Amino acid sequence: MDFRELLRLQNRRGFLRDSACGIGIAAVASLLEVDGRLAATEPVYDGMAPRLPHFAPKAKSIIFMLMDGGPSQIDLLDPKPALNQHEGEPLPESIAKNLRLAFTKPTASILGSPRKFRRYGKSGLEFADLLPHTASCADDIAVVRSMHTDAFNHHPGQLMLMAGTMFPGRPSLGAWVLYGLGSESQNLPGFVVLHSTSKKIGTFGGASNWASGFLPPLYQGVAFRSSGDPVLYLSNPPHIEPQMQREDLDAIRELNQEHFRSMGDVEITTRIASYELAFRMQSAAPDLLDFSKEPAYIREMYGLDREITKSFGTNCVLARRMVERGVRFILLTHSHWDDHEDLNKGLTENCQMTDQGTGALLKDLKQRGLLDSTLVVWGGEFGRTPIVETRGRKDPEKFGRDHHPLAYSMWLAGGGIRGGQVVGQTDDFCMKVVEDPVHVHDLQATILHCLGFDHTRLTYRAMGRDFRLTDVAGHVVGKLLA
Repeated sequence: MDFRELLRLQNRRGFLRDSACGIGIAAVASLLEVDGRLAATEPVYDGMAPRLPHFAPKAKSIIFMLMDGGPSQIDLLDPKPALNQHEGEPLPESIAKNLRLAFTKPTASILGSPRKFRRYGKSGLEFADLLPHTASCADDIAVVRSMHTDAFNHHPGQLMLMAGTMFPGRPSLGAWVLYGLGSESQNLPGFVVLHSTSKKIGTFGGASNWASGFLPPLYQGVAFRSSGDPVLYLSNPPHIEPQMQREDLDAIRELNQEHFRSMGDVEITTRIASYELAFRMQSAAPDLLDFSKEPAYIREMYGLDREITKSFGTNCVLARRMVERGVRFILLTHSHWDDHEDLNKGLTENCQMTDQGTGALLKDLKQRGLLDSTLVVWGGEFGRTPIVETRGRKDPEKFGRDHHPLAYSMWLAGGGIRGGQVVGQTDDFCMKVVEDPVHVHDLQATILHCLGFDHTRLTYRAMGRDFRLTDVAGHVVGKLLA
């Protein structure tokens, strides 16, 4: 390397180090590896290599079950007999005062629940009759009844839950996890998105739920399709042989690496890694999707042979198989639970689709010794109100519930979580949290803690400041931890 080339490289390094304008620390790290003029067959920077967290983790992977639209905690996880006793009455003035809701006035009548709750397991956790399979895992589950968030509409709410802010453009939880830990999977993406639905639509937040934001694109989620190739163009055309493709990729990689040496742009290393991963996935993905070696009892347990449970159950099996193969973060979404009307019908259908697969996944992880190292999170962007939303309907069977961000429920199980307990409490009408409030940022801090991270130290410099998932808030919820 002559003096002029060395000076040019040093000047570029200095600019990136001092400004970090949209490129950040990863690019600087990439440049530091170039000094030795790596061989053309080697990646310049492996941003997906497994990395150690801040301290010993309890969990090493996450399955986040995003129930898009906001499931009704009152009808599933937080029984409120007082609602049935006062059905048809207005909320007490002390509760309704200054109440802001998305579509319902605070003067709307109280709506009771037809659901029957019972206690399960040694812990005696209460679940509704629509969740018998999930409830059978009660002693492994910690229900948080005191969740609250800042947003009362869907897209901002999902941004808060998955990216820590209501503003688009920030990295999602899965991207932060991948940035911090890398991936143990060599042949599959480290962050995968699986989707099922009851109403033929996607999630309200869409791709923002798995975006990488200002982190390198390497860390964004890869959405698998529900039919055909899991990723578009994964299969080669009939006339393309693997050796021919390998030679083409080697040539493209050499060109990209030369481009990187001259430009120092981390996006180029992302492209190299993406092409190489896609090549490896061509052999790994068919094996991942081949359920022929799964025993009959597994198919039955997940409901793979029943139409109503097949889609979500299949995604649950895939999630378990991905954990076995080292995938770091699986976002498993189901849409949607936005029951402004036909509440009982919508809840029943969604629970019939998802409950069996959810319970099977927890049991399957546990019987394989994977639950202790896999953190499972279930919930939506907010909950539903205890007062009725009629949307002009007069038939009580058509009534629904509005968005409710002030007091709702989620649950966690597995790596680092003490199961068989309820954390937090809401008032008799489930309008406000009265004990152990857990903000979305607290949930995120706790998830990162289970993975071995101090959430205040997992940061990335962009636009002149250090960002983190929990923004400037968040506390680890000690009661949740094992």
